[in-house]
Amino acid sequence: MVELKAKTPFEGTLPLTIGQAKLTELDAGHLTSLSPLGDDKAMAAALEKAHGMALPKPNRSTGKEGARCIWFGRGEALLMGPAPDASLNKHGAVVDISDAWSVAMLEGPAAADVLARLVPADLRDSQFKRGHSIRTQVFHMAASITRLGPEKFMILVFRSMAGTLVHDLKAAMAAVASRG
Repeated sequence: MVELKAKTPFEGTLPLTIGQAKLTELDAGHLTSLSPLGDDKAMAAALEKAHGMALPKPNRSTGKEGARCIWFGRGEALLMGPAPDASLNKHGAVVDISDAWSVAMLEGPAAADVLARLVPADLRDSQFKRGHSIRTQVFHMAASITRLGPEKFMILVFRSMAGTLVHDLKAAMAAVASRG
């Protein structure tokens, strides 16, 4: 009989450190898409009451490590960490998407330079501050990037693209490290 074993999206490929950049896998807990129906004030109030964080404004995130909510596109937020409280169901679509996404952390003094090689957005500290979040491309992959600190970026890509993300970031990390 075949015995199936659960594997993480980055199984066997991370962690990876090259130069002054480190790439690790994050266990983000539950990933839940929240799409408010109509007025998002009711969803925002329910999220605040149930999970202690605000519904994020466009291109922003709320919460902290272990319980975070990020802007995930027009009319959509992503609750990361806790299982969603049942009260949220009354105010919109609440969908578990945990198995669809992979979550990585790129950190270190070279992190912004590494992403500059692959992302068509300005992610420098002066433009993309802590708590900012963007839906963008990482090379050719759809992604979400959130700045968690001065040298920390959380990157989400579809689970099927986890290996490609590591490949592309590894090449960019090596290129940046070779400069200095």
